[in-house]
Amino acid sequence: MFSKSQINEPGPKQTGVAHVSEAGAASAATEETFSQEINVPAPKPQPSPSFLAADLTIIGDLSSTGDIQLEGTVKGNVRAHLLTVGQQAIVEGEIIADDVVITGQVIGTVRGLKVRLTSTAQVKGDIIRKVIAIESGAHFEGSVRRVENPLS
Repeated sequence: MFSKSQINEPGPKQTGVAHVSEAGAASAATEETFSQEINVPAPKPQPSPSFLAADLTIIGDLSSTGDIQLEGTVKGNVRAHLLTVGQQAIVEGEIIADDVVITGQVIGTVRGLKVRLTSTAQVKGDIIRKVIAIESGAHFEGSVRRVENPLS
């Protein structure tokens, strides 16, 4: 183990970490040992979604390569990576997104790899999807088709 004189001894400090083996013996690992480890880059921060407030009405198409959160009204087509239709939101047009979460009202076709209708969702139109989840209480009028690539 460590002796008191080595711990309290002034002078340059040793860098590294003390490792203890199963027998309880300690050994110091220097920075040179750690320089051979693989450096994993820090994860990129995800940008926040584009947000359309409840008092906003858009007449026309929306398109984004990122995420969109709708709380207002859109009269037009919407394309995004992740589209969240909020509880007060209304979309009248086609939706195309990798992931679609609907808690509000949609009138039109929904195309997505993953489509989720929450208990407050109201959808009038067809859903073309790869994966779907419909919670109890959701209102849906239309047809559902499973296709391998619903975004095309």
